Amino acid sequence: MAVDSPAEQVLAGLDPEQRTAVTAAAGPVCILAGAGTGKTRAITHRIAYRTLRGDIAGRHLLAVTFTARAAAEMRARLAALGVAGVQARTFHAAAMRQVRYFAPRLLAGRELPELVASKARLVGLAAARVGVRTDRTGARDLASEIEWAKSSLVEPGEYVVAAAKSTRETPFEAAKVAEVFAAYEQLKRGNGVIDFEDLLRAAVWGIEEHSDVAEQVRAQYRHFVVDEYQDVNPLQQRLLDAWLGGRDDLTVVGDASQTIYSFTGATSAYLIDFPRKRSSAVVVRLVRDYRSTPQVVGLANAVIRQARGTEARLRLELVGQRPSGAEPELRIFQDEPGEAAAVSARCKQLIASGTPAREIAVLFRTNAQSETYEKALAEAEVPYVVQGAERFFERTEVRQALVALRAATRSTDPGEPLVRSVAAALEAVGWAPEQRPPGGAARERWEALAALVQVAEEFAATPVLLPIGEGAVSSRPPSLTDFVEELARRAAAQHAPTVDGVTLASLHSAKGLEWDAVFLVGLSDGTLPTTYAKTPEQVEEERRLLYVGVTRAREWLWLSYAISRSPGGRPRRPCRFLPQFDGRPGGGGGSAGATGVARLSRKTDSRPPRIVSCRVCGATLLGGADRKLGRCATCPSDLDEELLGRLQAWRARVSAGQRVPAYVVFTDATLVAIAERKPAQRSDLIAIAGIGPRKLGLYGDAALALVAGAAVDDLEPEKTSANDP
Repeated sequence: MAVDSPAEQVLAGLDPEQRTAVTAAAGPVCILAGAGTGKTRAITHRIAYRTLRGDIAGRHLLAVTFTARAAAEMRARLAALGVAGVQARTFHAAAMRQVRYFAPRLLAGRELPELVASKARLVGLAAARVGVRTDRTGARDLASEIEWAKSSLVEPGEYVVAAAKSTRETPFEAAKVAEVFAAYEQLKRGNGVIDFEDLLRAAVWGIEEHSDVAEQVRAQYRHFVVDEYQDVNPLQQRLLDAWLGGRDDLTVVGDASQTIYSFTGATSAYLIDFPRKRSSAVVVRLVRDYRSTPQVVGLANAVIRQARGTEARLRLELVGQRPSGAEPELRIFQDEPGEAAAVSARCKQLIASGTPAREIAVLFRTNAQSETYEKALAEAEVPYVVQGAERFFERTEVRQALVALRAATRSTDPGEPLVRSVAAALEAVGWAPEQRPPGGAARERWEALAALVQVAEEFAATPVLLPIGEGAVSSRPPSLTDFVEELARRAAAQHAPTVDGVTLASLHSAKGLEWDAVFLVGLSDGTLPTTYAKTPEQVEEERRLLYVGVTRAREWLWLSYAISRSPGGRPRRPCRFLPQFDGRPGGGGGSAGATGVARLSRKTDSRPPRIVSCRVCGATLLGGADRKLGRCATCPSDLDEELLGRLQAWRARVSAGQRVPAYVVFTDATLVAIAERKPAQRSDLIAIAGIGPRKLGLYGDAALALVAGAAVDDLEPEKTSANDP
């Protein structure tokens, strides 16, 4: 082949791993592509290389992915590489094309049933038919559960067992969901309509049950590429198997560490099992990260290095390729309003210094968290857009709540405490403070209304000032009418039209996107991981969410959490997935409201940040006492009380002999850590926080001897003062 042939030109600029993926021979190929490693480049260049070499014809290749945007990008890149005829579509678009084409043959002349864009209305009717009372939110949750079941190839009669095996948190009793599911299927058939899962099932049925259809489809499509393979569900895999018909010219691309949609039925099992089920598969790992600075890459590696479970078997250690940049920073605030104010102020600074607003993102775990940031950005006059969700005050439940609050102003006693008045008014729209409902949509609705109560708590702490003449003022507690006017003001400010602004997005909706500057906010346990993550698998998926968030940043990354949700509120722990950081109080250009600034360790890539994990549950330890003990405060202790008693007696003798306070020798926490962890050698002892080289030299041998069983009286008394240089 000529050096300057079109196919050889496609290889120019590829790194060695990408080149291996592109030039791999026909057959099963599995590309494990870490975030920012150029997976789209690899698969489009592979298609182009094989096509331009004449190995395959473009019209015989089908590339499938999960979003229309990703499919459009793939088509654009192939066109730029001079490749024509390749079909790049989503699973649903490819299935729709085939079902429409074969409909006259499969349906004996009948028209293709209408496709319903949303299940919620039919699901609501099905629920009523079987006596399940639900509102629009409940219908959405039931629809999501039915989508999960159908995507998982679960029939109505199998739902109860399948939901139990998958530890589903069902929106209603599982048996009732199964009844609604069965009624929904009957209603759908009676109305002559199909849903998106039916579309995929129809494509599978057409191929599996009609040999002529199978022959024609397989003659048309002989080579397949599947992007984001970790997000495939059983129904999509069944369609892919039908297309393949036992052939093996299949290239899959995925990253198990970005598996974050298991609640929809997606599973990384197909990606993980690919090499085992296809013994001849070529496996290529793309680990050179071209998106993010080495500092961001180092933090991403530190987060995912702690991962456990099946997906962790395929985790990749990324290697940053970009020039060095700023260290990611963890900022700690007293409360969420202070955190949001600091974020908006920093966004304003970034924009003023030349960073386009569209290249800045604020990412959070739940959509309900957006209100605080919408308000703070609006007040700072920073334009913003909400990705993948409605703005807070445009949400249906929030609009309904505002109507209920306005109505309550006419009947509420003006002297009643504001928060109580707000909570009572929200009960009219079905909100109960201690009853977080199951189901994703219902939970989001509850959290949005809870956010209004939080706003009321903050607003109640600010008295209304009243002028009384001569420049003097008096004050009174804010009323419900004052609060409703405040909400109207916020809604008006946040409804201002924006064209180009800071992106506000949940971590789920940020998948596949990237920005120059990223703020990861609200990183406290209970939010990330969410309190709804009950099983080890669910907790690990929350860890992967943080990993996805970190890898969205190209150049600048901020991580923050608030000690309490509202001023004076109950303290919270930071996210357990955060790697160890070197803390330093104040300074560092912290924004107003910050109680401390902690720079994440500068050890990145080859020298990653030091991780201190709980030896019981594996969680990252951030608190000093927890790090010293080597476990979470809530995890069970394995304290050797007899050893602790000997350590305390020895410390008392040493402190008396040296005439220093006992804590100067070793603190109580250090003695407990020794009695729990039972270090066997000096390296084990120095690993305990608070024992440095100097104390190791002074007291290390004695401590190790006591751990080994020595009596206090058997030890030589230490005569060197701990205060000596």
